[in-house]
Amino acid sequence: MTDPYKYLVLHGRKPVYEALEEGLEIVCIHLSQKATGEIIQNIKSLANAKGIRIEITTENRISALSKSGQHQGIAADLKAQRMQSLPHFLSDRNGRKHQTYVVVLDGVHNPANVGLIIRTVTAAGLDGIIIPDKGTAKINPVAIKASAGTVFKAPIVRVDTTSNAIDQLIENRFEIVCLETSGESLYQVELPERMALVLGNETSGLNEETIGKLSKIISIPLANNIESLNVAASAAIASYEIFRRSLAI
Repeated sequence: MTDPYKYLVLHGRKPVYEALEEGLEIVCIHLSQKATGEIIQNIKSLANAKGIRIEITTENRISALSKSGQHQGIAADLKAQRMQSLPHFLSDRNGRKHQTYVVVLDGVHNPANVGLIIRTVTAAGLDGIIIPDKGTAKINPVAIKASAGTVFKAPIVRVDTTSNAIDQLIENRFEIVCLETSGESLYQVELPERMALVLGNETSGLNEETIGKLSKIISIPLANNIESLNVAASAAIASYEIFRRSLAI
């Protein structure tokens, strides 16, 4: 069965035009009946030249597809090769004994941070980054730009909520770990073989429900009375410590 989570919806005239120019795999362009202008004509010409289907539709349908009222009359379905739903991801790893490391976003609201984390987690070779549909920033043009296009080849795993993701991970023998200032040092702790590192909101951290399901709390040592790091910076440090250890195996 086709996994519907393999597709991203990109909206806005400039983002769609740039996606066409960069040769990204666009399945269909949804265009409002009211959309006009030079860039719309350029989009039509490029799409026709590449054999990409254009659906002429209503503003309301584009709003529903893009989940945004600021779509400028256009949206595009893009295929992300490694993106999949959490059940698909877990079924591929059912019964596996080797190490599996994923990052889970829990209320990360800044799309630029989401994009930076996607890029870092992919570069460090982690197995997946779980991005819930609710409570976390969407993979929008800001996130795509911050990731430098990595979203289209990143091991993104989609799920409805963080709570559901954590429950499924626990059922599949993952230990749930978070970064806090009070935990054991990241550089000294023994990491579990199946680990989900949960990253919380930029201001308030993890929600209470997530905290109640944690297996372990670890920390990044900080000097000079610095209290905390940006969530994207924390993700980078933790991801590369996991990567470093994998090289030593």
